[in-house]
Amino acid sequence: MPTERETLLGALHGARTHVLDQLEGLDDASLRRPVLPSGWTPLGLVRHLTLSDERYWFEVVVAGGPLDWWPQGERGDWLVRDDETVEEVLGAYRSAAQVSDRILAGVSLDAAPAHRESDWPAGRFADVRSVVQHVVVETATHAGQLDAVRELLDGRQYIVL
Repeated sequence: MPTERETLLGALHGARTHVLDQLEGLDDASLRRPVLPSGWTPLGLVRHLTLSDERYWFEVVVAGGPLDWWPQGERGDWLVRDDETVEEVLGAYRSAAQVSDRILAGVSLDAAPAHRESDWPAGRFADVRSVVQHVVVETATHAGQLDAVRELLDGRQYIVL
């Protein structure tokens, strides 16, 4: 029977894989095309997952690292410059996930995060477990959004019902 850690990290890995699988086979134009009225692009969503989920929650909150890398401007964590390649953006996501995995390998799920935001209610994200659960939900939610976008782009369905 898997441990709680194995179950949580397995869910995180599965959600990450789902995101990357949904992008596989899309051309550059499709990856940069906003499909939904909110205007985000599939590649922008990966940038968001890289910065707002993997790097922020694990490098900053869990490990206590600096936030001096945060992009400037409104929704800067969703923006991908035209001169950035798909490979660079996807590579940054994979790299951030690897760093997150190394951080999580060295910390107890019961440990308190090294960094807390001053406006978090008492008890919110009290331990690493709750942070991992949050990132699993965030990543899985975004993977589901990519399911809809992918179907609208080219008809491909992740799970055929």
